[in-house]
Amino acid sequence: MLLKLFYLFITFLLILFVASYILILFKSKRKAIVEMVLPSGAIVKRAFHQAPGPHPWPILGNLDIIGQFDNPFKGFGTLANCYGDIYSLTLGHTRCLVVNNLELIREVLNKNGKFFGGRPDFLRYHKLFGGDRNNSLALCDWSQLQQKRRNLARRHCSPRESSSYFCKMSLIGCAEADTLLEELEKVIVPGQPVALKPILNAACANMFIQYMCSMRFEYDDEEFKKIVWFFDEIFWEINQGHPLDFLPWLSPFYNQHTNRIAHWSTTIRKFILDRVLEHRELNIDPEEPDNDFTDALLKSLIENENMCRNTIIFMLEDFIGGHSAVGNLIMLVFAYIAKDPAIGRHIQFEADVISNRGERSITLEDMEHMPYTMATIFEVLRYSSSPIVPHVATEDSVISGFGVTKGTIVFINNYILNMSQESWKNPQSFWPERFLEEKSIKNTQRTSTFNDKRKISEGSDSGIEFEENNYLLSTRDNQSNLNLPEFQLKKNLPHFLPFSIGKRTCIGQNLVRGFGFILLSNILLHYNVSTPDISNIKINPASLALPANCFPLILTARV
Repeated sequence: MLLKLFYLFITFLLILFVASYILILFKSKRKAIVEMVLPSGAIVKRAFHQAPGPHPWPILGNLDIIGQFDNPFKGFGTLANCYGDIYSLTLGHTRCLVVNNLELIREVLNKNGKFFGGRPDFLRYHKLFGGDRNNSLALCDWSQLQQKRRNLARRHCSPRESSSYFCKMSLIGCAEADTLLEELEKVIVPGQPVALKPILNAACANMFIQYMCSMRFEYDDEEFKKIVWFFDEIFWEINQGHPLDFLPWLSPFYNQHTNRIAHWSTTIRKFILDRVLEHRELNIDPEEPDNDFTDALLKSLIENENMCRNTIIFMLEDFIGGHSAVGNLIMLVFAYIAKDPAIGRHIQFEADVISNRGERSITLEDMEHMPYTMATIFEVLRYSSSPIVPHVATEDSVISGFGVTKGTIVFINNYILNMSQESWKNPQSFWPERFLEEKSIKNTQRTSTFNDKRKISEGSDSGIEFEENNYLLSTRDNQSNLNLPEFQLKKNLPHFLPFSIGKRTCIGQNLVRGFGFILLSNILLHYNVSTPDISNIKINPASLALPANCFPLILTARV
Protein backbone atom coordinates (compact mmCIF):
# COMPACT_ATOMS: atom_id res chain seq x y z
CA MET A 1 0.00 0.00 0.00
CA LEU A 2 2.76 2.45 0.94
CA LEU A 3 4.68 1.53 -2.21
CA LYS A 4 1.58 2.20 -4.30
CA LEU A 5 1.12 5.62 -2.68
CA PHE A 6 4.77 6.36 -3.32
CA TYR A 7 4.40 5.52 -7.03
CA LEU A 8 1.25 7.64 -7.23
CA PHE A 9 3.09 10.54 -5.65
CA ILE A 10 6.03 10.20 -8.07
CA THR A 11 3.60 9.98 -11.00
CA PHE A 12 1.82 13.11 -9.80
CA LEU A 13 5.14 14.97 -9.56
CA LEU A 14 6.13 13.87 -13.07
CA ILE A 15 2.79 15.01 -14.48
CA LEU A 16 3.16 18.32 -12.66
CA PHE A 17 6.72 18.66 -13.97
CA VAL A 18 5.67 18.00 -17.57
CA ALA A 19 2.64 20.29 -17.33
CA SER A 20 4.83 23.03 -15.88
CA TYR A 21 7.30 22.72 -18.72
CA ILE A 22 4.58 22.71 -21.37
CA LEU A 23 3.14 25.91 -19.86
CA ILE A 24 6.57 27.57 -19.79
CA LEU A 25 7.22 26.59 -23.42
CA PHE A 26 3.78 27.80 -24.50
CA LYS A 27 4.34 31.20 -22.88
CA SER A 28 7.80 31.53 -24.43
CA LYS A 29 6.65 30.63 -27.95
CA ARG A 30 3.31 32.45 -28.00
CA LYS A 31 3.09 35.37 -30.40
CA ALA A 32 1.72 38.75 -29.40
CA ILE A 33 -1.42 39.64 -31.36
CA VAL A 34 -1.55 43.39 -31.91
CA GLU A 35 -4.07 45.57 -33.74
CA MET A 36 -2.38 47.79 -36.33
CA VAL A 37 -3.87 50.77 -38.16
CA LEU A 38 -2.97 50.77 -41.86
CA PRO A 39 -2.43 54.02 -43.84
CA SER A 40 -5.85 53.44 -45.37
CA GLY A 41 -7.42 53.54 -41.92
CA ALA A 42 -8.19 49.84 -41.86
CA ILE A 43 -7.46 47.93 -38.65
CA VAL A 44 -5.74 44.57 -38.95
CA LYS A 45 -4.36 42.11 -36.43
CA ARG A 46 -0.75 41.05 -36.73
CA ALA A 47 1.29 38.47 -34.86
CA PHE A 48 4.77 39.32 -33.56
CA HIS A 49 7.42 36.92 -32.30
CA GLN A 50 8.78 37.61 -28.82
CA ALA A 51 12.33 38.87 -28.39
CA PRO A 52 15.06 36.19 -28.37
CA GLY A 53 16.51 34.86 -25.16
CA PRO A 54 17.88 31.75 -23.44
CA HIS A 55 15.86 28.55 -23.53
CA PRO A 56 13.92 28.07 -20.26
CA TRP A 57 14.15 25.04 -17.99
CA PRO A 58 11.17 23.37 -16.31
CA ILE A 59 9.91 25.02 -13.10
CA LEU A 60 12.85 27.47 -12.79
CA GLY A 61 12.76 28.94 -16.27
CA ASN A 62 15.97 31.01 -16.49
CA LEU A 63 16.39 31.64 -12.76
CA ASP A 64 19.50 29.44 -12.86
CA ILE A 65 21.18 31.98 -15.17
CA ILE A 66 20.23 35.03 -13.10
CA GLY A 67 21.34 33.19 -9.95
CA GLN A 68 24.91 33.16 -11.25
CA PHE A 69 25.18 36.93 -10.74
CA ASP A 70 25.39 38.65 -7.35
CA ASN A 71 23.81 41.67 -9.05
CA PRO A 72 20.92 40.68 -11.35
CA PHE A 73 20.95 44.00 -13.22
CA LYS A 74 24.64 43.63 -13.98
CA GLY A 75 23.74 40.14 -15.13
CA PHE A 76 21.09 41.62 -17.42
CA GLY A 77 23.85 43.70 -19.02
CA THR A 78 26.08 40.66 -19.48
CA LEU A 79 23.24 38.76 -21.17
CA ALA A 80 22.74 41.72 -23.52
CA ASN A 81 26.16 40.87 -25.00
CA CYS A 82 24.66 37.55 -26.12
CA TYR A 83 21.07 38.46 -27.00
CA GLY A 84 21.10 42.19 -27.76
CA ASP A 85 19.69 45.22 -25.96
CA ILE A 86 16.20 43.70 -25.85
CA TYR A 87 15.64 40.07 -24.96
CA SER A 88 13.25 37.73 -23.19
CA LEU A 89 13.64 35.66 -20.05
CA THR A 90 11.40 33.24 -18.21
CA LEU A 91 11.68 33.53 -14.42
CA GLY A 92 9.75 30.69 -12.84
CA HIS A 93 6.60 30.63 -14.97
CA THR A 94 6.66 34.39 -15.59
CA ARG A 95 7.60 35.78 -18.96
CA CYS A 96 9.94 38.79 -18.73
CA LEU A 97 11.44 41.35 -21.10
CA VAL A 98 14.70 43.20 -20.40
CA VAL A 99 15.47 46.53 -22.09
CA ASN A 100 19.03 47.82 -21.91
CA ASN A 101 19.35 51.15 -23.71
CA LEU A 102 17.84 54.63 -23.60
CA GLU A 103 15.88 54.37 -26.86
CA LEU A 104 14.18 51.15 -25.77
CA ILE A 105 13.45 52.55 -22.30
CA ARG A 106 11.78 55.58 -23.87
CA GLU A 107 9.82 53.35 -26.22
CA VAL A 108 8.47 51.36 -23.26
CA LEU A 109 7.82 54.15 -20.75
CA ASN A 110 6.97 57.12 -22.98
CA LYS A 111 5.81 56.05 -26.42
CA ASN A 112 3.98 52.92 -25.25
CA GLY A 113 3.48 53.76 -21.59
CA LYS A 114 -0.27 53.14 -21.77
CA PHE A 115 0.42 49.45 -22.50
CA PHE A 116 2.89 49.03 -19.62
CA GLY A 117 1.10 50.55 -16.63
CA GLY A 118 0.90 47.37 -14.57
CA ARG A 119 3.09 46.21 -11.70
CA PRO A 120 4.30 42.69 -10.82
CA ASP A 121 1.88 40.60 -8.82
CA PHE A 122 4.43 39.61 -6.18
CA LEU A 123 3.22 38.05 -2.94
CA ARG A 124 5.50 40.33 -0.90
CA TYR A 125 3.85 43.42 -2.39
CA HIS A 126 0.45 42.17 -1.26
CA LYS A 127 1.74 41.45 2.25
CA LEU A 128 3.10 44.99 2.57
CA PHE A 129 -0.22 46.64 1.76
CA GLY A 130 -2.93 44.81 3.65
CA GLY A 131 -3.26 41.89 1.25
CA ASP A 132 -3.71 44.04 -1.87
CA ARG A 133 -0.78 45.77 -3.57
CA ASN A 134 -3.26 48.08 -5.36
CA ASN A 135 -3.51 49.94 -2.05
CA SER A 136 -0.01 51.24 -2.84
CA LEU A 137 0.49 54.18 -5.19
CA ALA A 138 3.84 52.84 -6.40
CA LEU A 139 3.01 49.12 -6.63
CA CYS A 140 -0.56 49.20 -7.95
CA ASP A 141 -1.68 48.66 -11.53
CA TRP A 142 -2.58 51.81 -13.45
CA SER A 143 -6.26 52.71 -13.12
CA GLN A 144 -8.60 55.70 -12.87
CA LEU A 145 -8.28 55.52 -9.08
CA GLN A 146 -4.49 55.54 -9.45
CA GLN A 147 -4.71 58.63 -11.68
CA LYS A 148 -6.97 60.41 -9.17
CA ARG A 149 -4.63 59.56 -6.30
CA ARG A 150 -1.62 60.88 -8.22
CA ASN A 151 -3.45 64.09 -9.14
CA LEU A 152 -4.42 64.57 -5.50
CA ALA A 153 -0.85 64.04 -4.32
CA ARG A 154 0.99 65.97 -7.04
CA ARG A 155 0.40 69.50 -5.72
CA HIS A 156 1.63 68.62 -2.23
CA CYS A 157 4.27 66.01 -2.99
CA SER A 158 5.81 67.59 -6.11
CA PRO A 159 6.20 71.22 -4.98
CA ARG A 160 7.41 73.67 -7.62
CA GLU A 161 10.12 76.15 -6.71
CA SER A 162 7.80 79.15 -7.02
CA SER A 163 5.04 77.64 -4.87
CA SER A 164 4.19 78.17 -1.22
CA TYR A 165 4.67 74.41 -0.70
CA PHE A 166 8.32 74.77 -1.72
CA CYS A 167 8.82 77.52 0.89
CA LYS A 168 7.04 75.34 3.44
CA MET A 169 9.32 72.42 2.61
CA SER A 170 12.38 74.62 3.10
CA LEU A 171 11.21 75.97 6.46
CA ILE A 172 10.30 72.52 7.78
CA GLY A 173 13.51 70.96 6.51
CA CYS A 174 15.73 73.65 8.06
CA ALA A 175 13.90 73.56 11.41
CA GLU A 176 14.23 69.77 11.62
CA ALA A 177 17.88 69.93 10.57
CA ASP A 178 18.52 72.32 13.48
CA THR A 179 16.77 69.91 15.85
CA LEU A 180 18.84 67.03 14.48
CA LEU A 181 22.06 68.96 15.09
CA GLU A 182 21.00 69.55 18.71
CA GLU A 183 20.26 65.84 19.06
CA LEU A 184 23.63 64.90 17.59
CA GLU A 185 25.38 67.02 20.21
CA LYS A 186 23.80 64.79 22.87
CA VAL A 187 24.87 61.46 21.37
CA ILE A 188 28.27 62.22 19.84
CA VAL A 189 31.34 61.27 21.85
CA PRO A 190 34.49 62.81 20.29
CA GLY A 191 36.41 60.24 18.27
CA GLN A 192 33.83 57.50 18.85
CA PRO A 193 31.63 56.02 16.10
CA VAL A 194 27.90 56.59 16.33
CA ALA A 195 25.00 54.61 14.85
CA LEU A 196 23.90 57.52 12.68
CA LYS A 197 21.25 55.92 10.50
CA PRO A 198 18.39 55.60 13.06
CA ILE A 199 18.62 59.23 14.17
CA LEU A 200 19.05 60.42 10.58
CA ASN A 201 15.97 58.45 9.52
CA ALA A 202 14.02 59.91 12.44
CA ALA A 203 14.86 63.43 11.23
CA CYS A 204 13.79 62.50 7.68
CA ALA A 205 10.54 61.00 8.98
CA ASN A 206 9.76 64.15 10.95
CA MET A 207 10.36 66.26 7.84
CA PHE A 208 7.88 64.19 5.84
CA ILE A 209 5.31 63.93 8.65
CA GLN A 210 5.44 67.63 9.43
CA TYR A 211 5.20 68.55 5.75
CA MET A 212 2.27 66.20 5.11
CA CYS A 213 0.54 66.09 8.50
CA SER A 214 1.64 69.31 10.31
CA MET A 215 3.02 67.42 13.30
CA ARG A 216 6.28 65.90 14.46
CA PHE A 217 7.47 63.43 17.09
CA GLU A 218 10.28 63.48 19.63
CA TYR A 219 13.30 61.36 18.82
CA ASP A 220 12.92 59.39 22.07
CA ASP A 221 9.26 58.50 21.37
CA GLU A 222 9.40 54.69 21.43
CA GLU A 223 6.45 54.16 19.06
CA PHE A 224 7.92 56.65 16.62
CA LYS A 225 11.35 55.00 16.78
CA LYS A 226 9.75 51.63 16.08
CA ILE A 227 7.84 52.71 12.98
CA VAL A 228 10.89 54.57 11.61
CA TRP A 229 12.85 51.32 11.98
CA PHE A 230 10.05 49.34 10.31
CA PHE A 231 9.90 51.81 7.41
CA ASP A 232 13.63 51.29 6.89
CA GLU A 233 13.25 47.51 6.99
CA ILE A 234 10.51 47.77 4.36
CA PHE A 235 12.69 50.00 2.17
CA TRP A 236 15.44 47.38 2.33
CA GLU A 237 12.97 44.56 1.69
CA ILE A 238 11.37 46.18 -1.34
CA ASN A 239 14.78 46.80 -2.92
CA GLN A 240 15.80 43.13 -2.69
CA GLY A 241 14.88 40.25 -4.93
CA HIS A 242 13.31 37.17 -3.34
CA PRO A 243 12.60 33.59 -4.49
CA LEU A 244 8.91 34.08 -3.65
CA ASP A 245 8.55 36.69 -6.38
CA PHE A 246 8.86 34.08 -9.15
CA LEU A 247 8.33 30.83 -7.23
CA PRO A 248 5.20 31.61 -5.17
CA TRP A 249 4.64 27.91 -4.45
CA LEU A 250 7.52 28.26 -1.96
CA SER A 251 5.36 30.49 0.25
CA PRO A 252 4.73 27.83 2.96
CA PHE A 253 8.51 27.80 3.57
CA TYR A 254 8.61 31.58 3.98
CA ASN A 255 5.62 32.13 6.25
CA GLN A 256 7.75 33.59 9.02
CA HIS A 257 9.28 36.11 6.62
CA THR A 258 5.99 37.19 5.04
CA ASN A 259 4.33 37.46 8.45
CA ARG A 260 7.15 39.71 9.59
CA ILE A 261 6.63 41.94 6.54
CA ALA A 262 2.91 42.15 7.27
CA HIS A 263 3.63 43.01 10.92
CA TRP A 264 5.86 45.93 9.92
CA SER A 265 3.22 47.48 7.71
CA THR A 266 0.24 46.92 10.01
CA THR A 267 2.18 48.48 12.91
CA ILE A 268 2.90 51.53 10.75
CA ARG A 269 -0.74 51.92 9.69
CA LYS A 270 -1.92 51.62 13.29
CA PHE A 271 0.49 54.39 14.26
CA ILE A 272 -0.79 56.62 11.44
CA LEU A 273 -4.39 55.98 12.46
CA ASP A 274 -3.91 56.41 16.22
CA ARG A 275 -1.34 59.20 16.31
CA VAL A 276 -2.21 61.22 13.20
CA LEU A 277 -5.59 60.64 11.57
CA GLU A 278 -7.96 60.30 14.54
CA HIS A 279 -6.99 63.73 15.84
CA ARG A 280 -7.13 65.35 12.41
CA GLU A 281 -10.51 63.86 11.44
CA LEU A 282 -12.18 65.57 14.39
CA ASN A 283 -10.93 69.00 13.36
CA ILE A 284 -11.30 68.99 9.58
CA ASP A 285 -13.22 71.94 8.09
CA PRO A 286 -14.19 71.36 4.43
CA GLU A 287 -14.64 75.10 3.89
CA GLU A 288 -11.10 76.04 4.91
CA PRO A 289 -8.13 75.89 2.47
CA ASP A 290 -5.91 72.82 2.68
CA ASN A 291 -3.27 73.20 5.34
CA ASP A 292 -1.38 70.10 4.23
CA PHE A 293 -1.62 66.79 2.38
CA THR A 294 -3.66 65.23 5.21
CA ASP A 295 -6.28 67.97 4.88
CA ALA A 296 -6.52 67.30 1.14
CA LEU A 297 -6.95 63.56 1.77
CA LEU A 298 -9.63 64.01 4.43
CA LYS A 299 -11.58 66.43 2.23
CA SER A 300 -11.41 63.99 -0.67
CA LEU A 301 -12.95 61.40 1.65
CA ILE A 302 -15.94 63.71 2.07
CA GLU A 303 -16.19 64.78 -1.57
CA ASN A 304 -15.32 61.59 -3.46
CA GLU A 305 -17.37 58.45 -2.98
CA ASN A 306 -14.58 56.33 -4.50
CA MET A 307 -12.25 57.28 -1.65
CA CYS A 308 -12.35 55.43 1.64
CA ARG A 309 -10.60 55.76 4.98
CA ASN A 310 -8.26 52.87 4.21
CA THR A 311 -7.17 54.59 1.00
CA ILE A 312 -6.08 57.62 3.03
CA ILE A 313 -4.14 55.49 5.52
CA PHE A 314 -2.36 53.63 2.72
CA MET A 315 -1.54 56.87 0.87
CA LEU A 316 -0.03 58.41 4.00
CA GLU A 317 1.93 55.21 4.62
CA ASP A 318 3.19 55.36 1.04
CA PHE A 319 4.30 58.98 1.07
CA ILE A 320 5.62 59.17 4.62
CA GLY A 321 7.61 56.05 3.76
CA GLY A 322 9.48 58.14 1.19
CA HIS A 323 11.63 59.44 4.05
CA SER A 324 13.54 56.15 4.05
CA ALA A 325 14.85 56.92 0.57
CA VAL A 326 16.25 60.23 1.87
CA GLY A 327 17.88 58.64 4.92
CA ASN A 328 19.51 55.89 2.86
CA LEU A 329 20.62 58.38 0.22
CA ILE A 330 22.38 60.61 2.77
CA MET A 331 23.98 57.60 4.48
CA LEU A 332 25.42 56.59 1.11
CA VAL A 333 26.78 60.12 0.58
CA PHE A 334 28.46 59.90 3.99
CA ALA A 335 29.87 56.49 3.07
CA TYR A 336 31.57 57.88 -0.03
CA ILE A 337 32.82 60.90 1.95
CA ALA A 338 34.28 58.55 4.57
CA LYS A 339 36.07 56.72 1.75
CA ASP A 340 37.21 59.94 0.09
CA PRO A 341 37.22 62.92 2.53
CA ALA A 342 37.98 65.43 -0.22
CA ILE A 343 34.39 65.06 -1.46
CA GLY A 344 33.19 66.28 1.93
CA ARG A 345 35.66 69.16 1.87
CA HIS A 346 34.27 70.40 -1.43
CA ILE A 347 30.73 70.34 -0.03
CA GLN A 348 31.89 72.12 3.12
CA PHE A 349 33.57 74.81 1.04
CA GLU A 350 30.28 75.53 -0.74
CA ALA A 351 28.39 75.46 2.57
CA ASP A 352 30.81 77.90 4.21
CA VAL A 353 30.62 80.35 1.31
CA ILE A 354 26.82 80.29 1.19
CA SER A 355 26.28 80.46 4.97
CA ASN A 356 29.08 82.96 5.63
CA ARG A 357 30.93 80.29 7.60
CA GLY A 358 27.95 78.96 9.49
CA GLU A 359 26.23 82.21 10.43
CA ARG A 360 22.93 80.85 9.09
CA SER A 361 21.37 77.55 8.10
CA ILE A 362 21.40 76.43 4.49
CA THR A 363 17.96 76.47 2.83
CA LEU A 364 16.43 75.18 -0.39
CA GLU A 365 17.00 78.60 -1.94
CA ASP A 366 20.74 77.87 -1.75
CA MET A 367 20.50 74.71 -3.82
CA GLU A 368 21.35 76.28 -7.17
CA HIS A 369 24.40 77.99 -5.63
CA MET A 370 25.82 74.70 -4.30
CA PRO A 371 26.23 72.70 -7.51
CA TYR A 372 28.94 70.36 -6.18
CA THR A 373 26.66 69.32 -3.31
CA MET A 374 23.85 68.49 -5.72
CA ALA A 375 26.33 66.81 -8.09
CA THR A 376 27.38 64.52 -5.22
CA ILE A 377 23.75 63.58 -4.55
CA PHE A 378 23.23 62.86 -8.26
CA GLU A 379 26.44 60.82 -8.42
CA VAL A 380 25.21 58.65 -5.53
CA LEU A 381 21.94 58.13 -7.41
CA ARG A 382 23.86 57.21 -10.57
CA TYR A 383 26.45 55.03 -8.87
CA SER A 384 23.90 53.15 -6.76
CA SER A 385 21.59 52.68 -9.78
CA SER A 386 18.62 51.84 -7.62
CA PRO A 387 16.34 49.58 -9.69
CA ILE A 388 13.25 51.08 -11.29
CA VAL A 389 10.13 49.19 -10.17
CA PRO A 390 9.34 46.72 -12.99
CA HIS A 391 6.42 47.42 -15.30
CA VAL A 392 3.92 44.86 -16.59
CA ALA A 393 2.29 44.71 -20.03
CA THR A 394 -1.47 45.16 -19.64
CA GLU A 395 -2.16 43.92 -23.20
CA ASP A 396 -0.29 42.45 -26.14
CA SER A 397 2.00 45.09 -27.63
CA VAL A 398 5.15 45.64 -29.69
CA ILE A 399 8.56 47.02 -28.67
CA SER A 400 11.27 47.48 -31.30
CA GLY A 401 9.48 45.04 -33.60
CA PHE A 402 9.21 42.29 -30.99
CA GLY A 403 5.94 41.08 -29.51
CA VAL A 404 5.29 41.53 -25.79
CA THR A 405 2.47 39.36 -24.47
CA LYS A 406 0.02 40.50 -21.80
CA GLY A 407 1.34 39.88 -18.29
CA THR A 408 5.01 40.11 -19.28
CA ILE A 409 7.18 41.81 -16.64
CA VAL A 410 9.44 44.48 -18.15
CA PHE A 411 12.76 45.18 -16.42
CA ILE A 412 14.19 48.64 -17.08
CA ASN A 413 17.94 48.15 -16.76
CA ASN A 414 19.04 51.59 -15.62
CA TYR A 415 22.20 49.99 -14.17
CA ILE A 416 23.65 49.44 -17.63
CA LEU A 417 22.50 52.95 -18.55
CA ASN A 418 24.39 54.43 -15.58
CA MET A 419 27.50 52.34 -16.23
CA SER A 420 27.67 52.88 -19.98
CA GLN A 421 31.08 53.82 -21.38
CA GLU A 422 29.26 55.65 -24.18
CA SER A 423 27.32 57.94 -21.84
CA TRP A 424 29.78 58.45 -18.99
CA LYS A 425 33.52 58.95 -18.67
CA ASN A 426 34.99 56.28 -16.37
CA PRO A 427 31.53 55.16 -15.17
CA GLN A 428 32.95 52.69 -12.62
CA SER A 429 34.49 55.58 -10.65
CA PHE A 430 32.63 57.73 -8.13
CA TRP A 431 33.18 61.24 -9.53
CA PRO A 432 30.61 64.00 -8.78
CA GLU A 433 32.30 66.41 -11.21
CA ARG A 434 30.74 64.52 -14.13
CA PHE A 435 27.52 66.43 -13.37
CA LEU A 436 29.20 69.86 -13.48
CA GLU A 437 30.07 72.26 -16.26
CA GLU A 438 31.90 75.57 -16.18
CA LYS A 439 29.69 78.63 -16.38
CA SER A 440 30.01 80.46 -19.66
CA ILE A 441 28.86 83.79 -18.20
CA LYS A 442 29.97 84.74 -14.72
CA ASN A 443 27.12 85.19 -12.29
CA THR A 444 27.06 87.94 -9.69
CA GLN A 445 25.98 85.36 -7.08
CA ARG A 446 28.95 83.31 -5.97
CA THR A 447 28.57 79.56 -6.46
CA SER A 448 31.09 76.74 -6.59
CA THR A 449 34.72 77.78 -7.12
CA PHE A 450 36.87 74.79 -6.27
CA ASN A 451 40.13 73.76 -7.83
CA ASP A 452 39.77 70.10 -8.65
CA LYS A 453 42.84 68.32 -9.98
CA ARG A 454 41.55 64.86 -9.37
CA LYS A 455 42.54 61.98 -11.55
CA ILE A 456 40.78 58.68 -11.93
CA SER A 457 42.52 55.82 -10.16
CA GLU A 458 41.56 52.20 -9.82
CA GLY A 459 43.70 52.04 -6.69
CA SER A 460 41.64 54.31 -4.43
CA ASP A 461 38.41 53.19 -2.78
CA SER A 462 36.23 55.55 -4.81
CA GLY A 463 38.34 55.33 -7.95
CA ILE A 464 39.76 58.81 -7.28
CA GLU A 465 43.13 60.18 -6.22
CA PHE A 466 44.11 63.69 -5.15
CA GLU A 467 47.41 65.38 -5.77
CA GLU A 468 49.01 66.19 -2.44
CA ASN A 469 48.04 69.53 -0.84
CA ASN A 470 45.62 70.25 -3.66
CA TYR A 471 42.36 70.31 -1.74
CA LEU A 472 40.32 72.65 0.39
CA LEU A 473 40.87 72.16 4.11
CA SER A 474 37.98 71.07 6.30
CA THR A 475 38.37 73.91 8.82
CA ARG A 476 36.68 77.19 8.03
CA ASP A 477 39.67 79.31 9.04
CA ASN A 478 41.85 77.83 6.31
CA GLN A 479 39.43 78.61 3.49
CA SER A 480 39.59 81.74 1.39
CA ASN A 481 37.89 83.05 -1.71
CA LEU A 482 39.98 81.78 -4.59
CA ASN A 483 39.97 83.15 -8.11
CA LEU A 484 38.75 79.94 -9.68
CA PRO A 485 36.22 79.13 -12.40
CA GLU A 486 32.57 78.84 -11.38
CA PHE A 487 30.52 75.73 -12.03
CA GLN A 488 26.89 74.79 -12.45
CA LEU A 489 24.94 71.56 -12.79
CA LYS A 490 24.63 70.23 -16.30
CA LYS A 491 21.14 70.88 -17.62
CA ASN A 492 20.68 68.17 -20.22
CA LEU A 493 21.47 64.58 -19.28
CA PRO A 494 18.82 62.47 -21.07
CA HIS A 495 20.56 59.22 -20.11
CA PHE A 496 20.26 59.95 -16.36
CA LEU A 497 16.89 58.63 -15.12
CA PRO A 498 17.11 58.21 -11.33
CA PHE A 499 13.36 58.71 -10.84
CA SER A 500 12.23 56.94 -14.03
CA ILE A 501 10.22 58.63 -16.81
CA GLY A 502 6.69 58.47 -18.18
CA LYS A 503 3.39 58.52 -16.38
CA ARG A 504 4.73 56.46 -13.46
CA THR A 505 7.71 58.66 -12.67
CA CYS A 506 8.43 59.09 -8.94
CA ILE A 507 5.98 61.71 -7.70
CA GLY A 508 7.99 62.50 -4.57
CA GLN A 509 11.33 63.19 -6.25
CA ASN A 510 11.33 66.90 -5.31
CA LEU A 511 10.93 65.96 -1.64
CA VAL A 512 13.81 63.49 -1.86
CA ARG A 513 16.11 66.01 -3.51
CA GLY A 514 15.04 68.94 -1.32
CA PHE A 515 15.12 67.33 2.10
CA GLY A 516 18.25 65.38 1.15
CA PHE A 517 20.04 68.60 0.19
CA ILE A 518 19.06 70.37 3.43
CA LEU A 519 20.22 67.49 5.63
CA LEU A 520 23.48 66.86 3.81
CA SER A 521 24.58 70.50 3.59
CA ASN A 522 23.67 71.45 7.16
CA ILE A 523 25.27 68.38 8.75
CA LEU A 524 28.51 68.88 6.81
CA LEU A 525 28.43 72.58 7.65
CA HIS A 526 28.99 71.56 11.28
CA TYR A 527 30.71 68.15 11.14
CA ASN A 528 33.42 66.18 9.39
CA VAL A 529 32.47 62.59 8.60
CA SER A 530 34.91 59.69 8.88
CA THR A 531 34.99 56.00 9.69
CA PRO A 532 36.98 53.98 12.24
CA ASP A 533 37.38 51.15 9.72
CA ILE A 534 36.79 51.66 6.02
CA SER A 535 36.34 47.90 5.52
CA ASN A 536 33.11 48.10 7.56
CA ILE A 537 31.44 50.18 4.86
CA LYS A 538 29.65 47.63 2.69
CA ILE A 539 27.68 49.02 -0.25
CA ASN A 540 25.60 46.80 -2.51
CA PRO A 541 25.67 47.63 -6.24
CA ALA A 542 22.39 48.51 -7.97
CA SER A 543 20.68 49.46 -4.71
CA LEU A 544 20.02 52.70 -2.86
CA ALA A 545 19.04 50.71 0.22
CA LEU A 546 21.33 49.93 3.13
CA PRO A 547 20.51 47.44 5.91
CA ALA A 548 18.70 49.06 8.82
CA ASN A 549 21.62 48.18 11.08
CA CYS A 550 24.50 49.35 8.88
CA PHE A 551 27.96 50.85 9.44
CA PRO A 552 28.67 53.44 12.20
CA LEU A 553 30.41 56.74 11.43
CA ILE A 554 32.49 59.26 13.36
CA LEU A 555 31.22 62.85 13.40
CA THR A 556 33.80 65.44 14.40
CA ALA A 557 32.74 69.03 15.07
CA ARG A 558 34.37 71.53 12.74
CA VAL A 559 36.34 74.43 14.20
